[in-house]
Amino acid sequence: MSTAKKSRHKHRRIVLKFGSGTLTRTNAPGLDLKQFARLSAAVAGLIQHGYQCVTVTSGAVAAGTSVLALADRPSDLATAQASAAIGQSKLMRAYEMAFGRYKLNVAQLLLTHSDLDSRTRRANAGNTLERLLAAGNVLPIINENDSVATEELSFGDNDRLSAEVATLAGADLLIILTQVDGLLDENGKVIPLVRDIDQVKKLANGTKGRFARGGMISKLEAVRMAVDAGITTVIMNGRRPDRIPAVIAGENVGTRFLPKARPARKTKRR
Repeated sequence: MSTAKKSRHKHRRIVLKFGSGTLTRTNAPGLDLKQFARLSAAVAGLIQHGYQCVTVTSGAVAAGTSVLALADRPSDLATAQASAAIGQSKLMRAYEMAFGRYKLNVAQLLLTHSDLDSRTRRANAGNTLERLLAAGNVLPIINENDSVATEELSFGDNDRLSAEVATLAGADLLIILTQVDGLLDENGKVIPLVRDIDQVKKLANGTKGRFARGGMISKLEAVRMAVDAGITTVIMNGRRPDRIPAVIAGENVGTRFLPKARPARKTKRR
């Protein structure tokens, strides 16, 4: 029995966030289709073992830069949004081809933070998400609506959005896949477990990849949102998606952030 199958009841619903650096080629512009194959194999394996998975993806801007003959991420907002508009269909086509090998369909949801701040639109997004997950053979893929929104384009890499989606979905686990092995200590070693995020936030820096926009600072802000909502969160190396089952099993892969203990419910006396 696989590691994932043994622990299937521990983490039933999982949100996985794929950063731009996880999805793009390291030495050339454009999407890394071999990486899409590795990621889809890992996620498909989870779904086959009974998990409900939701992905939050970046990469639309990176996917569109080649059409505009850009070697790096555009610095001005208009060009970044134009790149996202071009790249979104390319991004979804890559996901469709990758997951199609496992007879899984993909569904695109484009959200903004204002959608999640509105009670009506948030409820509609939640209902749509629940219906997609109920189908069993559909993987929801969520991205910020980059062609009209600016929050994640300017300040993050969908890190905050992943925490908001995990909360919306009532996820048991949020996995943020990025370009590093986890949160590193002063000696460059991965910190396996964090119980209090305030004790480690000074270790974060603003280092980012060619197409990434978040950095560890953005990720720790997202982690705080998730753990405050009671969701265990792990930051791990996105180039090693084969280790996702070990993450789910609770093994020392990446950095695991434990949620704050929820207060016990008071029982009414009769």
